[in-house]
Amino acid sequence: MNAQPPARLVVLVSGHGSNLQALLDACQSGAIPARIVAVFSNRPDAYGLERARQAGIPAIAVPKPRDLDRSEYDAALSGQVEACQPDWVILAGWMRILSNSFLERFPGRVVNLHPALPGAFPGTHAIQRAFEAFQQGAIQATGVMVHLVPDEGVDNGPVLGQEEVLILPEDTLETLEERIHACEHRLLVDVVRRLASSDRAV
Repeated sequence: MNAQPPARLVVLVSGHGSNLQALLDACQSGAIPARIVAVFSNRPDAYGLERARQAGIPAIAVPKPRDLDRSEYDAALSGQVEACQPDWVILAGWMRILSNSFLERFPGRVVNLHPALPGAFPGTHAIQRAFEAFQQGAIQATGVMVHLVPDEGVDNGPVLGQEEVLILPEDTLETLEERIHACEHRLLVDVVRRLASSDRAV
């Protein structure tokens, strides 16, 4: 029986890259049957790029020029990503909404991590907004989801995995963030493991 070659992952990050590190560790240990072939960031100083360099993985900064519109930037970025021949493109803290100029090159293969449950707190500052809603008595829990990105909708694509995180009475924003991030690392690794073990599209 011929073994399936490891899935090829390209990861897009904008910041510290702790979720990237969870993927790097899981690929290195064999927990995910995949290898990360490149890491891209729109911020040249993102620590996620340094994590990639330390792992011996190409780390590519692609800042958006002021005079380039969003669609042109996404088209150029997608060309660089496509050259890496990814099976999956993982958005692990990528803080730009990708346009169809990017997404149409990778139909059914762009995966996003978001620190909220489906339909709740799309967009930025989701953990802070959930904590404020808890303080106002509106919710008792938040969570994390991993979903496909089929179009330009914000955090509303088909859900691949989700996990609820209770908000405790003694929580501060910082302690809630810590538990959310731990959940993110676990859920993202679990979902990417399933994707990498399956056929190359959902």
